[in-house]
Amino acid sequence: MPRSKETARATLENLYRIFTVPEEPESTLGTIDQAISKDVAGFLQTHIVALERSLEEIEGDFSSSLIPEEPTFVSDYTGFVKEKLVAQSVHTAAPGFIGHMTSALPYFMLPLSRIMTALNQNTVKVETSKAFTPLERQVLAMLHRLVYRGDDAFYQQWIHDSRHALGAFCSGGTIANVTALWVARNRLFAPAGTFRGIGSEGLARALKHLDCEGVAVLVSKRGHYSFGKAADLLGIGRDNLVMVETDARNRIDMTLLKAEIRRLRAEKIRPLALIGIAGTTETGNVDPLEALADLAGEIGCHFHVDAAWGGPTLFSEGHRHLLEGIDRADSVTIDAHKQLYVPMGAGMVVFKDPTALSAIEHHANYILRHGSKDLGSHTLEGSRPGKAMLVHAGLSIIGRKGYELLIDLGIERAGSFAAMIRLHPDFELTSEPELNILTYRYCPRTLQELLARATTVQRDRINALLDQVNQLLQKYQREAGKTFVSRTRLRVSAYGLQEVTVLRAVLANPLTTDEVLQAVLAEQCAIVQQPEMAALLEHVEALSKEISSS
Repeated sequence: MPRSKETARATLENLYRIFTVPEEPESTLGTIDQAISKDVAGFLQTHIVALERSLEEIEGDFSSSLIPEEPTFVSDYTGFVKEKLVAQSVHTAAPGFIGHMTSALPYFMLPLSRIMTALNQNTVKVETSKAFTPLERQVLAMLHRLVYRGDDAFYQQWIHDSRHALGAFCSGGTIANVTALWVARNRLFAPAGTFRGIGSEGLARALKHLDCEGVAVLVSKRGHYSFGKAADLLGIGRDNLVMVETDARNRIDMTLLKAEIRRLRAEKIRPLALIGIAGTTETGNVDPLEALADLAGEIGCHFHVDAAWGGPTLFSEGHRHLLEGIDRADSVTIDAHKQLYVPMGAGMVVFKDPTALSAIEHHANYILRHGSKDLGSHTLEGSRPGKAMLVHAGLSIIGRKGYELLIDLGIERAGSFAAMIRLHPDFELTSEPELNILTYRYCPRTLQELLARATTVQRDRINALLDQVNQLLQKYQREAGKTFVSRTRLRVSAYGLQEVTVLRAVLANPLTTDEVLQAVLAEQCAIVQQPEMAALLEHVEALSKEISSS
């Protein structure tokens, strides 16, 4: 039935209040805000109890598809935030949460995030981000200089050039990698003669123009899944994302890579881009970037380095050499929400050639006009928040030396954890840390010795049972909620072509100590003693005796 004028007026007054007059802090979301501002670590430790309920139980709190009809008080929403969201979230900042690429945040990121939200600048257009646009250009120049080490004259020329950009801010590494390959594709199929470019005429005409059957992107099997998305989106096709096997150190195998390039040539498929990884997601290893740069130059293709994780290693004078050759890349991805310690949703891609992004330039009459300094003319995404403010704050407050200390600490901590695992009789190190990620698994020393002399068939049977043990171990540890490691499957050189389940640790949180790491292993040792795992371990023991007596 139609609303009365009085009801409509009351609704309008409620809306006006929501936009203009905050409720008293003690009765609204302000209580949560104040508690977080006062002691974020204590607040999270006290209020997050996510693992007390299963995901299925939590889904019950979000099962209604009805939109509430009328405006209400913000204070009425506070209970929902505290009980259904905060309490059931994951404590990613905990020192024992070492399974994924998340960490504690510097405290100043919280008030700055509130300021960023209040200003609500849209960096797609100068008209909605008058100060944030030059700020974003400055941040991109800072990261560009970290990678490519240009001089003052270079950056004075390009940092605020209205026709070009040194890079693009993105929501994360996925869009950054897509942007890099988008630029590579458009530059390969650039306008020439009567051909007006792939952006105008499409992939089929572009392939005909260059007289090839297709294009391919080459990356190691440790490459991020975003490259599959990029191949799909850009019309390259996932089948033309060539995933090359890695060597014993989880780096792209150069011999196999060259063989794949020869195969592509024979099939009239042109290499579009060669990808080097600086910090693989699963093991933290770095591809031979110098050798990849040489090869990319020989075959005449775009060389992109995915340094979403390992890029900040460039801050460390002691470890920068691990990324030797990155300055020869045509483009480089860096994620700020990883080792620059910025909240989620901030990635960047920088280009060695300041004119490269012109290949994907786009305009509109009401916005992004020719000659403007609008950053949206060179980005896949349109409307974007001013995340550059948070990156700028980190670079300014933490500084180069501060980031160097954080990087050095993470790499040192990974080395310490690896040493603990080597010395522990119940665990096996399955990948040596190069940066600050490592993998290992539960595998008592007696089994390690048995595996060393077992036949291939026997080894596969043991590893199949150990896979189940490690999967359950990781599951139970996650559900207990005290500490957390992730898991994946890797081919470990000692076991030939067979992949095994391994536990994965990411050591980037500066609050993680050696004592915390000892506690992680101690908890895992306790978990395998639980009755639920006894039957499985008995199978492992029985198989071990069978093999030993054969």
